[in-house]
Amino acid sequence: MKNPEVQVRRRPRQSRAKLTQEALQESFVRLLHERSADKITIREITDVAGVGLGTFYEYFSKKEDLIALTIHQHVKSNAELLKSYAQSLMELSTKLSFEDYLQQIIHFQLEQIQARQFVWAQTFLLERQVSNIESYRKSYAMMLEMWHSILIPFFEDTAQLKRMSLNVQRVCYGFVSQSLLVEPEFVEWDLLKVDIFSYIT
Repeated sequence: MKNPEVQVRRRPRQSRAKLTQEALQESFVRLLHERSADKITIREITDVAGVGLGTFYEYFSKKEDLIALTIHQHVKSNAELLKSYAQSLMELSTKLSFEDYLQQIIHFQLEQIQARQFVWAQTFLLERQVSNIESYRKSYAMMLEMWHSILIPFFEDTAQLKRMSLNVQRVCYGFVSQSLLVEPEFVEWDLLKVDIFSYIT
C-alpha cells in the first residue's frame, strides 16, 4: 500500500469544499470500525459521506491519499489540542514545577488517546502502510514543534530545549505506538503512564 508523496488534487479553499473533504475523512474513519482499510472501497466512502464518486476525485487521485491526509489531520488536531491544554495550564498557574507541568500534559495526552483508542491504533498501523518517509518526517517534525512550543517556558537554553522536545517525543510516541500496534485493545494505561514518566522525568 505504500505510495509516493500524497497527492491532493484540489486544496479546499472554500468552507464548503473543506467540509466535503472533512466528510470524506470522517466517512473513512467510520468505515474503519467495520473492516480494515484495504477492504474499504472509494464508493463506500462517498456513499457514507453523501457525495458523488466524482467529488472524491476532485480532491484525491486514490484512496491512499485520503488515508494519508486523514492520518495527518488526526495527528495535527492532537498537537493543537495539547498546545491549547498546555497554554491553559500556564495561564492557571505560574507556580507549576517543570515535572508537574510535563506530567499533567502527558496524562492529558494519554487520556485523549485512550478515549479514541481504536482510531489511534488504526492510525499507527496505517501510518506504516501508507505514509512514505517524507510524510512521516513531516508528521514527526510537527510533533517536535508541538513539544518545543509546550516546553519553551521552562528552558532558556535552545539546545537543551531541542533535546528535551526530541526525547519526550521519542518516549511518548514509542511507548504508545508500540503498545497499540502490538495490542490494539491495550488496557494497562496507568502502568504505561508510570513507565513514560520514569523515562522522561
